[in-house]
Amino acid sequence: MRFNRILLSATLIVVALVVQVAVLGRLQLPGAVPDLVLLTVVALALVYGHLSGALIGFAAGLLADLAPPADHAAGRYALVLCAIGYAAGLARPDSGRFRSAWGPMSTVVAAAVGSTLLYAGVGALVGDTAARHVGLVGLLFTATLYDLLLAPFTVPFIMALARRAENDPMAVEANGGPAKAADVSAGWLSGGMGLRIGSQRGGLRLKTARSRANKAVRIKGVKGIKSVKSVKKL
Repeated sequence: MRFNRILLSATLIVVALVVQVAVLGRLQLPGAVPDLVLLTVVALALVYGHLSGALIGFAAGLLADLAPPADHAAGRYALVLCAIGYAAGLARPDSGRFRSAWGPMSTVVAAAVGSTLLYAGVGALVGDTAARHVGLVGLLFTATLYDLLLAPFTVPFIMALARRAENDPMAVEANGGPAKAADVSAGWLSGGMGLRIGSQRGGLRLKTARSRANKAVRIKGVKGIKSVKSVKKL
């Protein structure tokens, strides 16, 4: 992993974990707790890919395992987030961009359901029956609902930061330059269905080609006039 990826990922994970433990964990919401660390891992994996997503997920899960008030065996959540980060990275399109918000949203839903099931499954293997007392169905519903409500305010922002740190040409330019973001992370909150800029880029290219062609015709016309004048003089 590149140094800027490591630095940005570590910063975002630490901030997400602090907010989750200090704020979200104290809201006393029914069922599950909104998992900001999970959303951070998913957002970074959607930009960096499956290998980086697995490494980021493992590091984030291990940090969550060691952070108080953790009441489970160390490495349990690291295994879960490692698998989620890898799977979320595989959902990244080959072009590196999403045409609409349905791609990231469906990935968030799958990650919330998958992380809850994996966490409960690993807990059952090590003898932790806490999920049975709370109710697995209730945990699945509340975890998916909370993460889905929190995702539009976190995932597009994290994806935009990751693209800027990568110096990605698809990153959003703050000053509204000619290069606009082709990824849905730029327009998720405003439009909800992503940005369509393929036609805009094509239009800019077409205008540039036309201006060059007109300029070439003018140059040829000027040269033709000069040649005619020289012939007349002779």
